[in-house]
Amino acid sequence: MSNIPAGMPESAVSHRTCPLCEATCGLTVTVRGDGRGPGGVTVRGDREDPFSRGYLCPKGVALGELHADPDRLRTPLVRRGDRWTAVGWDEAFAEAGRLLRPLLREHGRDSVGVYLGNPVVHNHALSLYSRVLIQALGTDYRFSASTVDQMPKQVASGLMYGTDLSIAIPDLDRTQYLLILGANPMVSNGSLLTAPDLPGRLRALRARGGRLVVVDPRRTRTAEIADEHLAIRPGTDALLLAGIARTLLAEGLADPGSAGPHLNGLDRLADALRPFTPEAVATATRVPAATVARLARELAAAPSAAVYGRIGTTTTAFGTAASWLVDVVNTLTGNLDRPGGVLWPEPAAGSPTTTGEPGHGRGVRIPGSRRTRVRQLPSVFGEFPVGALAEEIDSPAADGTRLRGLVTVAGNPALSTPNSARLGAALGSLDAMVSVDAYLNETTRHAHVVLPAASPLARSHYDLVFASFAIRNTAKYSLPSLPLGPDDLDEAEVLLRLACAVGPEGVTPDQLDELTAAATARRIAADPSSPAYGRDPAELLAAVAHRPRQERLLDLMLRGGPYGDGFGAKPEGLSLAVLEAAPHGLDLGPLRPRLPGVLRTPSGKVELAPPQLLDEARLLAEHLAELTAAPGGGLLLVGRRQLRSNNSWMHNVPLLAGGSNRCTLQLHPEDAARLGVADGTAVAVRSRTGELEAEAEVTDTVMPGVVSLPHGWGHDDPATRSALAARSPGVNSNRLTDELPLDRLSGTAVLNGIPVEVRPVEARPV
Repeated sequence: MSNIPAGMPESAVSHRTCPLCEATCGLTVTVRGDGRGPGGVTVRGDREDPFSRGYLCPKGVALGELHADPDRLRTPLVRRGDRWTAVGWDEAFAEAGRLLRPLLREHGRDSVGVYLGNPVVHNHALSLYSRVLIQALGTDYRFSASTVDQMPKQVASGLMYGTDLSIAIPDLDRTQYLLILGANPMVSNGSLLTAPDLPGRLRALRARGGRLVVVDPRRTRTAEIADEHLAIRPGTDALLLAGIARTLLAEGLADPGSAGPHLNGLDRLADALRPFTPEAVATATRVPAATVARLARELAAAPSAAVYGRIGTTTTAFGTAASWLVDVVNTLTGNLDRPGGVLWPEPAAGSPTTTGEPGHGRGVRIPGSRRTRVRQLPSVFGEFPVGALAEEIDSPAADGTRLRGLVTVAGNPALSTPNSARLGAALGSLDAMVSVDAYLNETTRHAHVVLPAASPLARSHYDLVFASFAIRNTAKYSLPSLPLGPDDLDEAEVLLRLACAVGPEGVTPDQLDELTAAATARRIAADPSSPAYGRDPAELLAAVAHRPRQERLLDLMLRGGPYGDGFGAKPEGLSLAVLEAAPHGLDLGPLRPRLPGVLRTPSGKVELAPPQLLDEARLLAEHLAELTAAPGGGLLLVGRRQLRSNNSWMHNVPLLAGGSNRCTLQLHPEDAARLGVADGTAVAVRSRTGELEAEAEVTDTVMPGVVSLPHGWGHDDPATRSALAARSPGVNSNRLTDELPLDRLSGTAVLNGIPVEVRPVEARPV
């Protein structure tokens, strides 16, 4: 439905990619005037986009309201005492340097940390220049949203295939059997699975005679459309997968097919998986033994099949083991590197799987070599677990060292990470904090300087990261739909100027940018897989000299990438100019088998049983024995996603904020009756880390023994500036999650299967 007032003339129409989630849907954006008035921006799906074909969810439609949101920051802020003062950019950067430089000088580089939020990977400027900021700070204390999300999948894939982005993706449009664990793509639009219109694609799977099975403690919207829904005890997905893999081996059903010659370690799997009989895992998972065996047989017999596990499997104590076992099952059923099974994309701007010598590499080092001060937790791919962030601030080491300063970029860890109350208090104790963000939120309200991000409609866009997870190879570059406002700075400029403010004195943003571009050109020229291999880096730089900042870097990467023109060597190849002439994007074809060239392991083989993961199997067997001996009967808390919510930062947009209270505690009727809880009444929910009140929603969509709260809510802090969100704040589920338990190999927080107690609160309505 159009929101354009009658008689209002059209202005500019542009086509771009939605930057709000991993689906990368194409948008047609119509802008009138400055886009801020009623009907100033209209967004609809781009029917000519070859990937999304017009599909769009409510979040994309709301981009115009996000642009016009009066609470969105448009000028830098400096906090003096308890008061915020709007200042110019020069003063803001000077204040950031005044606060952070003395900490770096007097207490060392590791006295200041960096946190990168989820939106960083949706923004190619932030993705490319955040590393420049980190290098300027010189700190080893890096944190990100990865360790409350997908890091286990990156670790497992790195150990098996050689890089943290070597993730095999379900070939969704061609598979005949899809087993989904811990994911709700009908609502989330997919994660580590970039596919516009996932609802339509799942329905198409069933329409062509395929089978969809969903494993989840909740009967989600995805489970509702599936052929079969299996309720599972939270946190036990790794056990179920081990039971399936063990059955495949024990019954002689394992056949890796064409991947067979490229495997190492198949002979070690049988011993590692021996304890996980269907009967043994049934007690712990609450999935019947006969069902476990049947799943194995169905996967083995299907013409093609793919197993896909996401956040419900990764945010558990055995998230890396579960991620590994997903790929073990895909391999044993012959679906690794097979059309209709799981395959590796080939991103146009390059990735670790398309650079370097095909089939060879250094692999990954897990665990990393660095350790946190307090718990001695290892680094993973250059970052520390965000579950350790609070303690690294509020608990000095024996020598008095601690984090005294923090830079956050596009993140809200005070709401989105475990034991958020402790982290919020810790942030308030920092000597200096600088944030780059669009809002004064639950995290940035603790900052001393806030540098605003421009409207998403006022920046160019290219999906550097999500092309590595896409079910089809595509490329699309989006020009800005609106010019920058009079007080706006492009985010590349923000990060470069901030890097200069905290780095060596006398360095300019242009000099940093030149160093970054030169390093990119050298890397491309030295890459044997690039069509520009062996060329003079200065020649490559000269070819893109007319491009500014991130567009120059992107053009280098596209022209030196797997489809690139090689800077003239392949005239028919890709460049940024080619994408500019194709505003709806280009379809580069379906995923195709890539073994062994995709591998970057030292052996040049798929490492099916790396020692770190065999150790996880041993620990998982011990865990199985513990659960079998003491099954437990308490309540376990899990999260849930919502279509009109985008983690913690889209709750201030009118189009998405309406409707009934969505921040309820769901519990099964049997549990409600046992506890004396009535639908719609207030309940208190308590864990080791805290207590909150929520409205009870009694529903059989959750299994007995499980309760569910959505994440991302809790906008009741009066120091924030989100007026609409504050009117319906909801509750912050991360007051209940615990920062202490982590997945051992990846450092990822355990956000699902949290033990809680629930009681009615005077039986009063909410």
